[in-house]
Amino acid sequence: MEQKAHSAGSGRFEKMPVRIFPDSAAASRFVAGEIAALIREREARGAPVVLGLATGSTPLAVYEELIRMHREEGLSFRNVTAFNLDEYYPMDPSSLQSYVRFMKEFFFDHVDIDPRRTFIPDGTAAPGEVEARCAEYERAVRDAGGVDIQLLGIGRTGHIGFNEPGSPPDSTTRLVTLDRLTVLDAAGDFYGEEHVPSHAITMGIGTILSARRIFLLAWGEGKADIIRACIEGPETDSVPASFLRRHTDACALLDPASAAGLTRVATPWLTGSCDWSDDRMVRRAVAWLCRTTSKPILKLTGRDYIDHGMYDLVDRRGDAYSINIQVFNDIQHTITSWPGGKPGTDDSSRPERAAPFPKRVLVMSPHPDDDVISMGGTLIRLVDQGHEVHVAYQTSGTIAVNDDDALRFLDFVDEFHRVFRTGGDESREICLRTAGFLREKRPADADSSDVRRIKALIRRGEARSAARYAGIPAPNIHFLDMPFYETGTIRKHTLGERDVALVVEILEKVRPHQLFAAGDLSDPHGTHRVCFTAIRRALEALRGAPWMRECAVWLYRGAWQEWEIQDVDMAVPLSPSELSRKRSAIFKHQSQKDRPLFPGVDEREFWQRAEARNRATAALYDGLGMAEYEALELFKRCAVKGTCARGTA
Repeated sequence: MEQKAHSAGSGRFEKMPVRIFPDSAAASRFVAGEIAALIREREARGAPVVLGLATGSTPLAVYEELIRMHREEGLSFRNVTAFNLDEYYPMDPSSLQSYVRFMKEFFFDHVDIDPRRTFIPDGTAAPGEVEARCAEYERAVRDAGGVDIQLLGIGRTGHIGFNEPGSPPDSTTRLVTLDRLTVLDAAGDFYGEEHVPSHAITMGIGTILSARRIFLLAWGEGKADIIRACIEGPETDSVPASFLRRHTDACALLDPASAAGLTRVATPWLTGSCDWSDDRMVRRAVAWLCRTTSKPILKLTGRDYIDHGMYDLVDRRGDAYSINIQVFNDIQHTITSWPGGKPGTDDSSRPERAAPFPKRVLVMSPHPDDDVISMGGTLIRLVDQGHEVHVAYQTSGTIAVNDDDALRFLDFVDEFHRVFRTGGDESREICLRTAGFLREKRPADADSSDVRRIKALIRRGEARSAARYAGIPAPNIHFLDMPFYETGTIRKHTLGERDVALVVEILEKVRPHQLFAAGDLSDPHGTHRVCFTAIRRALEALRGAPWMRECAVWLYRGAWQEWEIQDVDMAVPLSPSELSRKRSAIFKHQSQKDRPLFPGVDEREFWQRAEARNRATAALYDGLGMAEYEALELFKRCAVKGTCARGTA
């Protein structure tokens, strides 16, 4: 159910209206509905509509819904004028990264809007003409009557449009220098930060605030921190989005992940409204209290609870020590050295069932290295403990292979043929042609089909090596190569029926007792999110299959974030030697070593991130008073209709 703006007790924290939707799809449908209602109302009286539009992944579902309404419900855009927020500078409109191209591909070319009424800042203007073009853009907005509805995303610097920290609230359309963090966030789209333009042309904050209505959209855990700063922090030019609270009709529309940092979500007991009947809420609150007081669970006192806004918890649940014991046991029971279940034991307080043993285990890995990065220690332990473990790599991972690595392998193949006098003229021709393509290719150009095949072979070889190191036999290593991914560029196809069918096929083939999937929705390129959607749809399609009733679904996190303590259903401890084995498995992915092609804002190698996260998790459990471990990998049980539901929240 949607949480409306300023729920009970949140008003003193939230300084602008907020609406939290069940997911980004629901929020996007709401926004599209508001836009459609305005278009129809104005059309009925022969009046125009002016929209302020944004680019990036955030508004895509809004555009998809508007396109659907145009096709299926007759929504017309003939009376619409559109102004886009920004454009990189310099930027050729035909470039893959151009916002002109983005808007055509994802919206304008699919509706009946007049191209003469679509405006995007000019990324081709000569340096001496930029200021004049910006002034023309401002005049065009005013001449159109001003923006009726403005869509905004938010960058992790707090920028709206490309108004970086330091932008004044009365700024207008202008040329700006991009922040280092913004450049890093864009690096994936440009195949490396060195190729990201250092400048952009953007509507100013003053221009944005002149719109009659503003929707600020944010999805995913990666936006949680900046959303909290924007909504609850001080109004400051270091977080430009915080100026939106000056507007009389601006609202932030969030999904649960992007709202996770808000006080009403993260620590609702501080707002005076909290559901203490929820054991997970109690676990979260007690863990927070431990961190706040620097005490383990069993040393917390009634005074600690009262002094930190939890008197009603003690009042409802009894004395503090009873709460401590309950939460201590609850968390302690998540810890197991037997992730596949320990045979011949009482499993009533264990995360996983003892029987059947051994189990058939299927690990779904969105990219060819997510399995060992995210749950490599658990994977190795499942094999060591005798389970039949399969790994299915959902995508080829080709775009994460550097062109230089592909050239290195081509050189090896060419030299191999020359030395051993193997391979025909056709093989040599493929090598020469592909090497020539790569040497002439610009960083943002799409890979040819030959290049994609070669890069896929590189990733497959590395994945096989890592899986083999973990003890998984060759017949249990599966490559799905889901079609949505195979574009040769950062932008992917929409998830299709063939993608889901491939997941259905591997599920039917293995019929697992345990299914491990990536629940990391902070993946900056969205591949994890799409892959998990495919798994959910596949499980829905298989609902009713007898084997499904014995299948427990577990979610792991990737390189970007770890589960919060209240979400954990299973914690698998790793010894120093097991952590070392996990590291060695990650090292098998040589094309991702030293510095990944798409590192996100964390420039550490994946093995460094994984170890730091696993060790930090062990330290967190230690601080709560649990046994002290070298490292921990965490998992959350996923409730899917038709699967084994034991222990689901």
